[in-house]
Amino acid sequence: MDAVYLLLPLAVILGSIELGFLIWSIRDDQFDDLEGPAHRILFEDDQELVPTGKQGDEERTEIPGDKDH
Repeated sequence: MDAVYLLLPLAVILGSIELGFLIWSIRDDQFDDLEGPAHRILFEDDQELVPTGKQGDEERTEIPGDKDH
């Protein structure tokens, strides 16, 4: 019975914190576009990330502590 005196207020406090975070996220428009990220993953827009041109020794960077060159 002593555990109820500890666990019940703890559950109420944690529940109110979670409710506060839910209200905060709703007011910050976190749930406006639920389907956009799911559809965005289907498009191949990573072509800009692929480097174009020749990569050679001119783009090589020095590695600290590398004594080979």
